[in-house]
Amino acid sequence: MSAIGRNASQLADYAPAVPTFSNRVGHSALALHEAAAENVAGIYNQAGDDYLAYADGDPTQPFAFDGMHAYADRRVWTLLETKLADLRASGASSVSLLDAGCGPGTWLRRLVVCARALGFTSITARGFDIAQAQIQRARLLARTLSSLPGVNFTFDVADLMGRLPESDASVDITFCLYSVLSHLPVASLTNISTEIARVTSGYFITTVRSIGSMPTAFVDSIEKVRQLKQDHVRNRCEIEFCDGRRIALSFHLFTASELRGYFESRFDIEDLRGLDLFHSRFMPDPRWNPECLRVDSQLSDELVRLEEAYATSPEFMDRAAHLLLVARSAANVA
Repeated sequence: MSAIGRNASQLADYAPAVPTFSNRVGHSALALHEAAAENVAGIYNQAGDDYLAYADGDPTQPFAFDGMHAYADRRVWTLLETKLADLRASGASSVSLLDAGCGPGTWLRRLVVCARALGFTSITARGFDIAQAQIQRARLLARTLSSLPGVNFTFDVADLMGRLPESDASVDITFCLYSVLSHLPVASLTNISTEIARVTSGYFITTVRSIGSMPTAFVDSIEKVRQLKQDHVRNRCEIEFCDGRRIALSFHLFTASELRGYFESRFDIEDLRGLDLFHSRFMPDPRWNPECLRVDSQLSDELVRLEEAYATSPEFMDRAAHLLLVARSAANVA
């Protein structure tokens, strides 16, 4: 049974500026980033609570991991839970967690609940995001956990272009999930990876969209999109929804080798794989498929087998929904 088993209900009970690297990034590039970041923040702010439902499902069932994101979510959660359990098994009684681009804070809350279930007596957890509305939601949802003894739980409005307030090698697990890195200027990723490596003593885990992934609408389901266009030269995606809403935001699709290149000189790469090669593509579309076409347990098991067989194949990785990178601090390895 998962370590969170009997403690999962804790999470279901919740009522629903940093200096920049101006010496490394030109002023014009910085101004462009600030404008793009403000635009991205505005889009996620406007999405509000609807984004929580779209991205993480029913907030009262945080460990259900169902719906269209189920396979990827379960795979990422198993990985994070395992890293946390390994740290506890090593004799550690305290843990520091950092969620870069935390949105409404769901993943960080899951980890804090798990850490308590594993017996950590001192838990420091910080999440940050550029969208103020998402941070406000995260703080509200984390009120009960934040009041528990031994838990230091904070959320801040900030972005990854700034120097992180954490001390050198002070974070056991840093994670940056579901394409946060894709919204950032490609030219800044080397500096960002250096800063993440500075504060991380244990593991860094990230997921990004691959160049062969299926389209996403970011803040809502793809079924609600009328038109979508990704400009790969400008790293910009423009979307028109069926209800007339229009959004345009910075977004970059990665190759596996490109993602590795940004982190391999600063971390020991433990794993790099495609995540969700088959599951999303086999999900029935209610607009087109009849209800009788469902993914039964036998097909689900076969899809899992196929995922494991091809996840690290160079021919398949770049066609997955996401790329998953697991990296360990080079200083720790040494």
